[in-house]
Amino acid sequence: MLAVEVEREEDGRWIAEVTALPGALAYGATEAEARARAAALACRVIADRFEHGDPIPNEARLLFAPA
Repeated sequence: MLAVEVEREEDGRWIAEVTALPGALAYGATEAEARARAAALACRVIADRFEHGDPIPNEARLLFAPA
């Protein structure tokens, strides 16, 4: 499971970051929106890494089960 850290900014916006994927962070008007945007971005980053043969965090390997 990928951990998501969430904080509220001074201006009231929420920021969520997938800590295992540096740079995978997103803002939202609500905590839920920030989490959802960060999760969607993390999926895109992981897919890109798979496609290019780049390493992915061990936590992301739990997203897929052997068939």
